[in-house]
Amino acid sequence: MTPQKLARRSLQTRLALAYAAGIYTAAVLVLVFVAVPLASIQAATPIGHPSSSAITETGPGISLPQLLTGSAVALVILIPVALALGWYVAGRFLHPLRAITATAQLISAGNLHRRLDLGEPTDELTELGHTLDDLFARLQASFDAQRHFVANASHELRTPLAGLRTLLEVALADPDADTDTLRSACQEALALGGYQERLVQALLTLATSERGVTRWDTLDLAHVVEGVLASRRDQATQKGIDLAEHLTPAVTAGDPRLIESLVANLIDNAIRHNHADGHVKVTTQTSGTQVALTVTNSGPVIPDNQIQRLFHPFQKQAPDRHGSRDGYGLGLAIVNAVTQAHHATLTTSARPEGGLSITVRFAHGSHPNSP
Repeated sequence: MTPQKLARRSLQTRLALAYAAGIYTAAVLVLVFVAVPLASIQAATPIGHPSSSAITETGPGISLPQLLTGSAVALVILIPVALALGWYVAGRFLHPLRAITATAQLISAGNLHRRLDLGEPTDELTELGHTLDDLFARLQASFDAQRHFVANASHELRTPLAGLRTLLEVALADPDADTDTLRSACQEALALGGYQERLVQALLTLATSERGVTRWDTLDLAHVVEGVLASRRDQATQKGIDLAEHLTPAVTAGDPRLIESLVANLIDNAIRHNHADGHVKVTTQTSGTQVALTVTNSGPVIPDNQIQRLFHPFQKQAPDRHGSRDGYGLGLAIVNAVTQAHHATLTTSARPEGGLSITVRFAHGSHPNSP
């Protein structure tokens, strides 16, 4: 018999003994406080003329020895009855726990779809079962997302590595390669290496964002946006994109590095997925107990049913709008991860004329609103 079964039987045994002891104790208390006092009361029978006063004859009722003998026999018979009843009641109470144990033993990383489904009645054990079902559902979603992420990351990293290898093999296989040819191959190899480095950095940023916030500092979103915009103006000017801002103080709390990464990815995404003579508008404002950061950009028309997909890792919009394949499909995934880590809310809408409007709302003040 396995240790789990022994522990389960031991718990049922202890509960059965506890229930039986309770039943037996109740019977003894009834005997001591009710039956014994009643046995001392003798029946009184009136004699003589009906009109005569207070002449009675007393006769014995049930004698105390008779009562004690009968009670002793009843208590002996009650022992197995109480044990059987206690065992049955304990088994009924432990049925949900047995279902939880049996299902938990069957669940593994590859079998997370199983659920307890204890149903009614609702008590502490069935509530525990519902909590575990929710936990299994979250674990399944997490494992599925992890598998999907690893598969996509492997594909994204394998493509530049294969290109780098092909480039070097072609350069080495050319017997007439001169210095300029080799120099050109090295420059392309450096470019591919830079792409891989930036991709790995983006993956690290995403992993750090999903880990959660360990540092809460008070900061002003307007100041963060000003710094990011200052470093992106040249890039926007080269692409013919107008950067507009309407910044008012928006004080919140969080990890400054992660929030800066969120702002940078929102603005980079708005610039990258835009068109010539387009625009990007960034606003910060405070409203009640929340502060909001909104980034609105022009660009291609995006169907509403495609918006949520863009916030998953390695999910891109049209792969080629202007003949290029900029980006890694991680920018909005990082935005989503940072938002969740700060217990903020993310709202996205597609503009009818093209482009997106993305708003992130943080808690206002110097302390986070943890759920």
